[in-house]
Amino acid sequence: MIEKERIAEIERRMKKHIANQVVVSKQKVEHVEFFLKNAEESLQSARCLFDISTKHDYPGYDNLSGFLWVINASYYSMFYMARALLENEGVRLKSDLSIHTLTFDALVWYFYVTGKLQKRLFEFYLKAREDAAELLGKMRAGELIEDYFYEKNKRASFTYETGERAMESKAKTSLSRATKFNKEIRRIISKK
Repeated sequence: MIEKERIAEIERRMKKHIANQVVVSKQKVEHVEFFLKNAEESLQSARCLFDISTKHDYPGYDNLSGFLWVINASYYSMFYMARALLENEGVRLKSDLSIHTLTFDALVWYFYVTGKLQKRLFEFYLKAREDAAELLGKMRAGELIEDYFYEKNKRASFTYETGERAMESKAKTSLSRATKFNKEIRRIISKK
């Protein structure tokens, strides 16, 4: 679950962004396919790099360690899926600032804080008992948001801070999270 302090901070920023029209809702739905395509291509790139880096039998790519870029491509697939979800809801982001932070904040504001993501996730579990579906839906929503936040931070850490080569297990985790996130958000978008 996201900490209450973090949610409060996001709420303060989002209120400013909305007032300054950096984030505008109720817009014409556009660019969804663009973001879905970019998400899929990023995920495929991550899978390809992971395969090349682990199988070591691709001519011309001997001993390639592309794990850092698996993490980056996995994160970007999640980022593009979040943008697709926001666009699908008519939420437009207009920023020259950190689009990544703005996207995360908007995702939390429009889909997590409001319960919208949880409500939609309930649809996936309609055949389960009512109580279990409610609990599981809330858990899944929290996991999706946390996975996105974690990958965003990990990408920044590996790309900008440590300069160290990412380990295979971290790349595998990133790829798994991105795959799960993509699948869940595509389901939400297709239900609309």
